[in-house]
Amino acid sequence: MPTWTALTTLDNPASAEALGEAMEGLVPEPTGIGVFEMEDGSGLWEVGGYFTDDPDAAGLALLAKIHGAKDFVVSQLPEVDWVAHVKRELSPVEAGRFFVYGSHDADRLPSGRIGLLIEASMAFGTGHHGTTLGCLKALDRLANRGVVARNVIDVGCGTAVLAMAAAKIWPNPTMASDIDEVACDVARANIAANQMEDSVHVVEAAGFDHPDIAAAQPFDLVFANILKGPLIGLAPDMSRMISKGGRAILSGILNPQADEVVGVYQANGFSVDHREVNGDWTTLTMLRG
Repeated sequence: MPTWTALTTLDNPASAEALGEAMEGLVPEPTGIGVFEMEDGSGLWEVGGYFTDDPDAAGLALLAKIHGAKDFVVSQLPEVDWVAHVKRELSPVEAGRFFVYGSHDADRLPSGRIGLLIEASMAFGTGHHGTTLGCLKALDRLANRGVVARNVIDVGCGTAVLAMAAAKIWPNPTMASDIDEVACDVARANIAANQMEDSVHVVEAAGFDHPDIAAAQPFDLVFANILKGPLIGLAPDMSRMISKGGRAILSGILNPQADEVVGVYQANGFSVDHREVNGDWTTLTMLRG
């Protein structure tokens, strides 16, 4: 089945969200809409839609004008079996004691490693990206130092690979949350595939805004592998939700953005416990004073 994309950018997150909502009224209707802060440090927000029929160019042009966006760029994508492609391209990832793999690589799990099964069709957050890899390495480093976290949450969990990794080494109930309903479904499917339903509890929430999260705090360890803007916005809540002496593992931070994130978290009672660069991305382990 052919697929079209329609992409544009804005410099205002509120306008970007409004444009994304307005696209739901297009005919033909998009099969999916995404609103994301771009990861290049530009401060721009990308709004995109996916269509199984050629989208309405006039409707897109009108929406772009109303919301102050650049003209949409419409492209038809080639037909690709993406699951088969991912299986070919994604090799297992090793991060310290962790081995992240797809079911097609189940026979490659080394002895003595902690295996985390992430299906290829759920490839966001497999560990191949420098942000997820950095978080897994940070977790492994803490465990090697003898740190024990008895109360953990993964905020913006995606595939829930980080929540599962923590639950594998510390046998205590772990939480995972995401603002996106589909991401929560993906997380639950991965948790079930790893037979960890009793170990990881998933909730749909923006940040820490959920009664189950409020009841479980304070946390010894919080993962937040998201983006600079949301990380900065979460800093006050992070300080409130993490116990004294607890840690936050933060990623989704481009290297030039790291100092700004550090400054905001220092102003909210944290100090830098560790800082690591993986390619273009920085992972911060912050200690709550």
